[in-house]
Amino acid sequence: MRSITVLYDEHCPLCVRCADWMWTQTKEVPMVLMGAHSKEAAERFSGLPWLGYELCVLSDEGDAWVGPGAFIMCLWALRDYRDWSYRLSADAFAPLAERFFRMLSNRRGGLAKWVQTEQACEGDRCRTCAPRPQSRA
Repeated sequence: MRSITVLYDEHCPLCVRCADWMWTQTKEVPMVLMGAHSKEAAERFSGLPWLGYELCVLSDEGDAWVGPGAFIMCLWALRDYRDWSYRLSADAFAPLAERFFRMLSNRRGGLAKWVQTEQACEGDRCRTCAPRPQSRA
């Protein structure tokens, strides 16, 4: 595997914060971060049934991970978190990691309020939901 593409909800402040954080990390595998609702994602991945509904990670070899598996793959691609990806995917911790990811995902609207660092909206324009770059390489 030479690279991965991470499809995240660019309208969710928590997801945006996580994507921004991943962007700053040292990567073992090149990572493209792309909004799941972007035009590029729709053109490239329209056949992906989870597009826009779940965190998705796609490899350049055609493999796909969704939800908790995608979360683990994101960690796997980051140099400082690769060991954690192995721990969290092991039999002992995989059920806990899945529950944690599902809990986070199901509550991300409420959690998003905690991660916003600036006034979210001005008039009818939300900064957190403003168009972001479609991909980062």
